[in-house]
Amino acid sequence: MSEVQAEEISTSATKENDDYRYRSQGHVVYCDGTQAIIAASVGPGRTDPIDYWAVGQLISIRVGNNRVVGMLYKVDTGTEVPEWNADGRNNIQIHVELVGEITEDEEGNVDFSGGISTYPHLGAVAHRIRAKDLAAIYENEDARAVPVGCLSQNTEIPALISIDSLISRHFAVVGTTGVGKSTAVTLLLRKIVEARPDVRILILDPHNEFSSAFPDLAITINDRDLDLPFWLFRLEEFAEVLFRGRPAIPEEVDALRELIPLAKMQFKGGDQPSLRKTSETTSITSDTPVPYRISDLVRLIDERIGMLEGRNERPYLKALKNRIEAAVADPRYRFMFARKSIEDNMNEVVSTLYRVPAHGKPITAFQMSGMPSEVVNSVASVLCRLAFDLAIWSQSKIQTLVVCEEAHRYIPADTSAGFAPTRAAIARIAKEGRKYGVYLGIVTQRPGELDETILSQCNTFFSMRLGNERDQEIMRKAISGSSRSAINFLPSLANREAIAFGQGVSTPMRMMFETVRTERLPGNHLYDEQAQMQSGEGAVDVPDVIEKMRYPRGTGEEEVTGTMGVKQPLGEQIVGEQRPSIPAPQIAAHQPPVFTRPKKEEIAGLFREESSLRRDRFTRPPAPEAALGPEEARKTRNLINRFRK
Repeated sequence: MSEVQAEEISTSATKENDDYRYRSQGHVVYCDGTQAIIAASVGPGRTDPIDYWAVGQLISIRVGNNRVVGMLYKVDTGTEVPEWNADGRNNIQIHVELVGEITEDEEGNVDFSGGISTYPHLGAVAHRIRAKDLAAIYENEDARAVPVGCLSQNTEIPALISIDSLISRHFAVVGTTGVGKSTAVTLLLRKIVEARPDVRILILDPHNEFSSAFPDLAITINDRDLDLPFWLFRLEEFAEVLFRGRPAIPEEVDALRELIPLAKMQFKGGDQPSLRKTSETTSITSDTPVPYRISDLVRLIDERIGMLEGRNERPYLKALKNRIEAAVADPRYRFMFARKSIEDNMNEVVSTLYRVPAHGKPITAFQMSGMPSEVVNSVASVLCRLAFDLAIWSQSKIQTLVVCEEAHRYIPADTSAGFAPTRAAIARIAKEGRKYGVYLGIVTQRPGELDETILSQCNTFFSMRLGNERDQEIMRKAISGSSRSAINFLPSLANREAIAFGQGVSTPMRMMFETVRTERLPGNHLYDEQAQMQSGEGAVDVPDVIEKMRYPRGTGEEEVTGTMGVKQPLGEQIVGEQRPSIPAPQIAAHQPPVFTRPKKEEIAGLFREESSLRRDRFTRPPAPEAALGPEEARKTRNLINRFRK
């Protein structure tokens, strides 16, 4: 090769880390402040690798003593009719987006800044960035930053994440199904536990994936183990359960708003409350987390039905009573109504669900697949709301990270869809949680279907492969302006690869997550069962499958007789019978209420016409109290009420 050819090639070699690295040079031919075009030549006889000017690489442009950094997002021949000469040299154009500037002091220390003090001039020399500069760009200023993977451009440089910024400013992991989204979440949560052992983690797991991912760090709570008393639900949440996802009837909700506080007062052992409206106020409302008995609530509804002034309310009250009784009898709702001997066990429920104390397992994997779909939103609302309340009233001593898997189920973009209290509880965490120590992690495969207001509160994103244009546009709006070209790589990212940007990273980067050990993969038990079937070693017991479909919480006999011992996360005790808390002489301590039928002569006396058919036959008869006495009059009113129902 002649000296002229060597000069035209303009190839220089430098030595870094005892390895020679050849840089092919190009020259700036266009710059507008945000983008630049570099002209270079490639072809036979070059010493640089064939993928030297590859899309996704970072480019360094020498400007005085500084080096401007650009992201290579497009490369072409620069001609109207693209041509390629396989046997000779080819002139190409490299399009880069300017992302920042590297400065170097006299001692050789380099520093990266997202701003640019001096822009490239025409003819400025450009080449692929040095490893030393690349490490400076992605160096995290947080001394407690931890590696979660490596850069896609250079696997020797770790991808560092600031855990404190990650959780305190909320984060989101998005990506289409099958790209390793749940595995990435598993890795991140393990890093969080290692760096912040004071933070508890609550995972809303709709697919029962994470129980196998944290065998050493998490407790698993499913619909069989859950003890979430109905009295912890607020009025809107309880109504969502009763109406099973359908619009609530205002009259029935109003009745609950009036009667639930009375049932709570009865449980507390106060004086017998009156059903008549009074001007007196009480600190107990329908939303106060105070225990009460369903039997008391049903009895109060019965009394309201029997009141003369409640004739117009009877159809609504009867329907409400039927809804309550149907929910209590539904075996799928045992997690709410399992405890028949009602007691104030809120301390135990909170300690178990929110891991206080953690006892070495700070993660709660809350499996929701076994719950009725119409109550999932209510349960999610209760859990998110309690997490926020605990952080406030403990003065930030109980810090919780709530991870919402498939978050578009709870906070959809359509405000008319979903459950309003769930949306409000999650939105409250997103907007105010950082002040009190409750944080949010969003995981979804469709960011375009998420509430934009809540998504905008997430300040760190891990965007994995996304094929939908609307989803890509959401990510393009979230990333900073100087790095938007990185979003162009979303449709073609490999599995476990992501574009990370936001508060948790120093600068947007294309990275590859660490490999998670096989025994810690989410949903590992499901994959093992599928692999067993594919190999032909597994067998399907159809009767057993049908039995589980019919009786998800136990055998048919147990469901019918109600003798099943409900497994609780707090113990294995068998619960007793729930009874009304009202004092009644005819109710024994060991027996349910029994109605005593009046004698035949008493019934006949109710309809006997004492006066003859004279002109005063329409005279009002004497009051029951005067004719029969107080005790007989009470029995009479009860009997008349039975006929009017």
